[in-house]
Amino acid sequence: MDDLILNVDFSAPERRSKKEPGNRKHQSFVRRRRELERRGVLRQKQLPAAAPGAPRPGRARRGGAKRCPKENGAATTSRCPPVSQNGPKDKARGAAQNGGTGAKGKDRGVAQNGVTGTGAKGKDREEAQNGPTGTGAPTQSKAKARGAAQNGPTGTGAKAKARGAGSAPPAPSKLVALDCEMVGTGPGGRTSALARCSIVTYEGDVVYDRYVRPEAAIVDYRTRWSGIRPRHMAQAVPFRRAQQQVLQILAGKVVVGHAIHNDFKALHYCHPKALTRDTSQIPLLNRRAGFPENVNISLKRLTKALLNQDIQVGKSGHSSVEDARATMELYKVVEEEWEQHLQQNPEQK
Repeated sequence: MDDLILNVDFSAPERRSKKEPGNRKHQSFVRRRRELERRGVLRQKQLPAAAPGAPRPGRARRGGAKRCPKENGAATTSRCPPVSQNGPKDKARGAAQNGGTGAKGKDRGVAQNGVTGTGAKGKDREEAQNGPTGTGAPTQSKAKARGAAQNGPTGTGAKAKARGAGSAPPAPSKLVALDCEMVGTGPGGRTSALARCSIVTYEGDVVYDRYVRPEAAIVDYRTRWSGIRPRHMAQAVPFRRAQQQVLQILAGKVVVGHAIHNDFKALHYCHPKALTRDTSQIPLLNRRAGFPENVNISLKRLTKALLNQDIQVGKSGHSSVEDARATMELYKVVEEEWEQHLQQNPEQK
């Protein structure tokens, strides 16, 4: 039997060279892309997520590489690929996101991260956000003006002075006290109508005091409270004329009264709330007199408790001049404190 000869090669097999990634079309595309990157034509969004030369992602990610969120600052740990540094535009964008040292990057970095860059635009933006800490004259002046407007009347501007002056009580010449007496008209005399109107100054001098003839027939004179009698209507002023005269006096004035909404209703008039002082609605008066703050106390009781004066006595009826003077004196008791309270709480005017 012939001998069997085996030709066995125990040497290590030669390794096959790795196939370059992609086909010829892909390799041509990569070369063109690198050339465009070198020229700085490609944008950052157009660059692939993987670094050049890295293998393409598998088919599982059909939508392409997942974008990474934008992050500010240089010391950030992210899986995002490094920004390409092959072109001037990419450098500027990298500086804007990571706080680089490029001219545009400085401006954008200051605006985003609040760093103290050296660019003029960055300083302006930083000062606009963080206050007048820079050295630019226009920015300082604007910041000072804003600070004075926000912090109250501590500056030297005209607006600050105007605010400081507005915190003082109204001038005596701007203050008047009003009181009216009414009679009954209509069915059963249940409708109140103006029959007398009196206005006094801050010092108590009489500015206006007239009997007024209502437009409707008087059914009840209410003499016990109003003091009005039929003889007073002989020389009374018609309502429309009296209304015109009174409103001319009240225009631009701070009007003081007790339950003054009733007087305005009789005049068919509505005075600005900011220029109205109702002594029946001032808790300080009730507190000084020892009454509950949220209770409407009569003018007679308040005057007796705080001024030690007796008004509205006897059966001859009230005097609108006397009531107006008493109202003004009650206002003076708490004038300074009440006006300061209204300045701090403008919604209560």
